[in-house]
Amino acid sequence: MRVNLAYGKTGLSVEFDDDWNVTVVEPTFVPALPDPAEAVRAALESPLGSPPLRDVVEPGMRVGVVFSDITRPAPSPLLLGAVLEVLDAVPGLEVTLFNSLGTHRPNTEAELRAMVGHAIVERRRIVQNDTFDPSTQVRVGRTSKGHETWLNAELMRCDLKVLTGFIEPHLFAGFSGGGKAIMPGMAGQRTVLGNHDFGMVGDAKAIWGVTLGNPIFEEVREVAGQAGRLFLLNVTLNRDKAVTGVFAGDLDEAHAAGCAFVKRSAMAPIDRPFDIVVTTNSGYPLDINLYQSVKGMRAAEQIVRPGGAIIIAARCADGVPEHGLYGRILRESKSMQEVLAKISAPGYLEQDQWQAHVQALVQEKAAVYVRSDGLSDDQIRAAHLRPCRRIEDTIAALLERYGRGASICVMPEGPQTIPYVA
Repeated sequence: MRVNLAYGKTGLSVEFDDDWNVTVVEPTFVPALPDPAEAVRAALESPLGSPPLRDVVEPGMRVGVVFSDITRPAPSPLLLGAVLEVLDAVPGLEVTLFNSLGTHRPNTEAELRAMVGHAIVERRRIVQNDTFDPSTQVRVGRTSKGHETWLNAELMRCDLKVLTGFIEPHLFAGFSGGGKAIMPGMAGQRTVLGNHDFGMVGDAKAIWGVTLGNPIFEEVREVAGQAGRLFLLNVTLNRDKAVTGVFAGDLDEAHAAGCAFVKRSAMAPIDRPFDIVVTTNSGYPLDINLYQSVKGMRAAEQIVRPGGAIIIAARCADGVPEHGLYGRILRESKSMQEVLAKISAPGYLEQDQWQAHVQALVQEKAAVYVRSDGLSDDQIRAAHLRPCRRIEDTIAALLERYGRGASICVMPEGPQTIPYVA
């Protein structure tokens, strides 16, 4: 049986022997909307829990329009085009676009042009959030969890914030989209670190598909509420990155509707854990680096047996990456047990510790092998992971250890699926 895995921009074809005990788990395919542009315009005209966008804006307003960075496959030209069409019809608006980087690196001009289109880059003012520069931020309060809220000062000067993006399952926030455009997208580092600290990420409800009682999701929503007046425009996508649904209007109502829509197609019950799980990080741009690809490991961890093995195929064109502290946290520790001990120490708080934390939790349960053309074997080993040059060969070696009848699960779309043991 041949299965095409979502990998980079081209995919990766893997041949599974007919005598292997293989189960393929993937989300229910949702067809693309016949006219996504019209669907977006209609959603802006008839939003959920809010007046139409054209009635929300008033002449003379300052409006900030927030969009996703290069690590997300959001259809930003479609979303920004529709929003700007509405805003341009209102006289006297001051409109600024904001790239919600969170703790990610700034995007290059070439990347911005690929993300939002040449016309928008040339004609609109774009501000890229710098989470590491306190001089660009303003303190707007404190959350019920006790964390200070610092947000981009220029965004906070806007009378209205239009949040664009897309909704997918998220490894510890439940779902992406919604208030994540504000936090971590437009937040200062101290706010992101608080939301992503050891206790928050380690909470049992900080997991795929869970919002109620999820401390990370709840604080994200709380921070977004501190940002002032908001209007949401989120979409859902299928495996072809085509738009399947549009959810606009009130932050809570529109995002909840989008999450419910995703949950219906993404939830995948299985009867029992597998010995071996082959997964991906959903292809480009989600598998742009190893840091992002921890999401695919986390999805597989839900259905692998203790002591089993996970094989993840991730292109990692951007490497580990070199920016951020994820790679350094791993390299400076002798083992994942040491990583976990370091992160859990009182007072420890570093950028990207959350991704190393999740990776450590996964590796407590299973061995993780990485198939990547963007990483050397030495880079993979330095991250305390095991190199895999050919998936078929790694499976064959594992079957020698587990027995020929060992169960194998294949998740071609990685974390676009939320598998769980029923």
